[in-house]
Amino acid sequence: MRQLCKGNVAIVKGAVLAGCRAFYGYPITPASEIAEYAALLIPEVGGTFLQAESEVSAINMVYGASSAGMRVMSASSGPGLSLMQEGISYIAGSELPCVLVDVVRGGPGLGNIAPEQSDYFSMVKGGGHGCYRNLVLAPASVQEMFDLTVLAFDLADRYRNPVVIMTDGFVGQMMEPLDIQLREIEQPAKDWAVKGTAETRKNLITSIFLETDVLEAHVNKLEAKYQLAQELETRCDEYLTEDADVLLVGFGIVSRVLRSTVDQLRAQGLKAGLFRPITLWPFPSRELCKTAQHVKSVMVVELNTGMMVQDVKLALNGTVPVEFYGRTGGNVPAAEEITAQVFARTSALV
Repeated sequence: MRQLCKGNVAIVKGAVLAGCRAFYGYPITPASEIAEYAALLIPEVGGTFLQAESEVSAINMVYGASSAGMRVMSASSGPGLSLMQEGISYIAGSELPCVLVDVVRGGPGLGNIAPEQSDYFSMVKGGGHGCYRNLVLAPASVQEMFDLTVLAFDLADRYRNPVVIMTDGFVGQMMEPLDIQLREIEQPAKDWAVKGTAETRKNLITSIFLETDVLEAHVNKLEAKYQLAQELETRCDEYLTEDADVLLVGFGIVSRVLRSTVDQLRAQGLKAGLFRPITLWPFPSRELCKTAQHVKSVMVVELNTGMMVQDVKLALNGTVPVEFYGRTGGNVPAAEEITAQVFARTSALV
């Protein structure tokens, strides 16, 4: 099935086909279409949509629905996700699966409603308290908004953990062709859930462990899951990297601009390639190191003041020079702008 679709709408379609039957949220630009379309579509498949009075209420409703074994999601933008941080920590601590969407807008504070990637630290590094991680996926197209949403629900159940789809206002608002492949919904048994039956009344959903050794054991259990995810769940995409002298690194809408930049650079005689992380956490460090073995320089481009570049530098560990170029305020650089930056900063190295 092929149709013209907006990115935010594609997320809801992917969620429904993945078996999501509960949505709790509060509208906020540039993510409002997710709540609007969820209000239309999820009740049509027998699910529940509720517009909460605030993002704080919404994330705690997500906690409750997940505790009952539902596939559940919420969506917001930076200010709303900031309000949800305590609840996200509770959900991770209670080992509850859910999917959260962050359609990033400019900040800090209220900022503006234009696209940015400035929520990287709060989503990828875990903005709430305690030792926990979010699994974070970064779609760069309407098709990936759909496909990665389906994947997100599977990952959430596999690791019993929040999975964040972090995109930007540009991808959320754009319209592109979407191919929808119908699939059988296969959900794991959730014997741990509280469903009001005699068998599940003994189950206890909690994130509080008052004894120090008990809490330490629980945190170590969580960490073991995260280490397993680092081994198994890294994803990335590459373009013309085999013979590249300069490697461009970016995600989301930036990666699409960088693809055009690579073409421009090659037309001007500079061998460039693109490395795009699809999982921001776990970050594809091994794949990046392998790709960068033969390059002479790396440039990271982001819609922020330099956040993912820190993970790139950690992965490469000084083996190759890493440059950074960023725009903020909702400004998305053109390919010509990045091309000029690459020539200005890397010509001496290549």
